[in-house]
Amino acid sequence: MPDIPPAAPYRAADTLLPVTPALGAVLAVLLLAAAGVAALARLAPDRGRGHARAVLAAGARAAVQLAAVSWAIGWVVGAAPSLLAFLLLMYAVAARTAGRRVTGNRTWWWAGLPIAAGVAPVVLVLLLTGLVPFRGITLIPVTGILVGGALTASALAGRGALDELRTRRGEVEAALALGFTDRDARMEIARPAASGALVPALDQTRTVGLVTLPGAFVGMLLGGASPVRAGAVQLFVLVALLLVEVVAVAVVLELVARGRLHRDGGAGEGRPAGGG
Repeated sequence: MPDIPPAAPYRAADTLLPVTPALGAVLAVLLLAAAGVAALARLAPDRGRGHARAVLAAGARAAVQLAAVSWAIGWVVGAAPSLLAFLLLMYAVAARTAGRRVTGNRTWWWAGLPIAAGVAPVVLVLLLTGLVPFRGITLIPVTGILVGGALTASALAGRGALDELRTRRGEVEAALALGFTDRDARMEIARPAASGALVPALDQTRTVGLVTLPGAFVGMLLGGASPVRAGAVQLFVLVALLLVEVVAVAVVLELVARGRLHRDGGAGEGRPAGGG
């Protein structure tokens, strides 16, 4: 009998979501449905339909940005200067997004500190140990996952802490009257709310494999990796994200307590007592 050549390795990515007009049509329908539900349910802070518009804007923006990034990655992976510039751009956008979401004023730039404090040490360790080579095709997605986690944790922690300080402003002033320093008075009130930012990461880590199969695991499988290798990569991502987000939340809490991140609402909301 003639030899039968071995079958080519099957990759689910070759058949999943082919880029065709049908994909574009389905995406448009899904986005319109999401906006429609948000409008009907009036999912907006002001009881209007702001989130419906936000859903449409976010979807359109994501399409444009992913198209640009898909083109840019092929260009930046070839040279170290362009790779570093792309990573700095990711960091700058994350810092501005988190900061504006938290404060809405000129103190937004302080949000860059918790993101850098969480992400930079982890990426440095990965590079020094050789677990992630200094190549754009690997460094960009790993750094992007970590920066995204730090962004989310920083925004949730900052908003939660400042909201709590505004709601319990009287307790902050009472603590000051009892002799607490500004930092300690704010810290006692803001800490529980800021700590709540870790709940999504903790829930995801606790339920991985039982409730959800996160993106890194699915992506590795679609790329043809073995389930064991995909599981190892996903475990690394989850543990690294836990560290990054814990550090980010801790730094955000300190910045809020010291009045570096604040809203324009007085000392009880994290603003320095002297008006700085």
